[in-house]
Amino acid sequence: MSRLEQTFDRLRARHQPGLVAYITAGDPDLETSGAILQAIDKAGADVIEVGVPFSDPLADGPVIQRASERALKAGASLGRTLALLAYVRQHIAAPIVLFTYANPVLRMGIDRFVEQAGRAGVDGVLLLDLPVEEAGAASERLNGAGIDLVCLLSPTSTPERIDAASRIGRGFLYAISRLGVTGARDSVAASAQDLVARIRARTPMPIALGFGLSRPEHVRETCQYADAAVVGSALVQAIADAHERGDDAAEAAGRFVTWLKTPA
Repeated sequence: MSRLEQTFDRLRARHQPGLVAYITAGDPDLETSGAILQAIDKAGADVIEVGVPFSDPLADGPVIQRASERALKAGASLGRTLALLAYVRQHIAAPIVLFTYANPVLRMGIDRFVEQAGRAGVDGVLLLDLPVEEAGAASERLNGAGIDLVCLLSPTSTPERIDAASRIGRGFLYAISRLGVTGARDSVAASAQDLVARIRARTPMPIALGFGLSRPEHVRETCQYADAAVVGSALVQAIADAHERGDDAAEAAGRFVTWLKTPA
């Protein structure tokens, strides 16, 4: 059983809301990213999602786009992200999911990528723009290294697409609550609960819901029907604000995750 499966089994057994916390690797720099990873793990993030900075994002909103720009300017890359994770993995208890686009992986080479991700202690990989229909080979290689391929589902996903993601995916399914790009919103999308219900009707896999979630009440609301809430842009913005003020970005990130997990 993978670390992701163990985490979601624990959350379900204890009836606890889960939090997937997203950061961009290398923002504001790689050294600070290492401290941020440890801080949000200590603050209670159940799963940590690490975005690989990419110059041509498709689904990232302005907050994460700016974070990627800062990280790339600071010298971050897929290889350096994996080296960072290898360095800090022993200090982090939570499962780590690498969030990336297919292009950097193909440029590195899938076999080299899988080998380095395995050595770095990566638990799951989400290849955002890789269609489920074309993900079989990547899934086999990752599974062979003990790494879960996390599949993405959206409000427009058909029953057939949900079934395919359930067959190929491992760890959990990532459901995006709304179409468009990432970014904090004032409320959870009205269609989110229906999307999760449609997925649940076809698979017992855990479901994490993301896109637009930014507050403790969003986490609590989402986890009434999903297994976990994904918070990205709001956390990335908190890190950026702290760094701009000259404050400790890792400390600010830890406080933000603690706030997100505040009970009602």
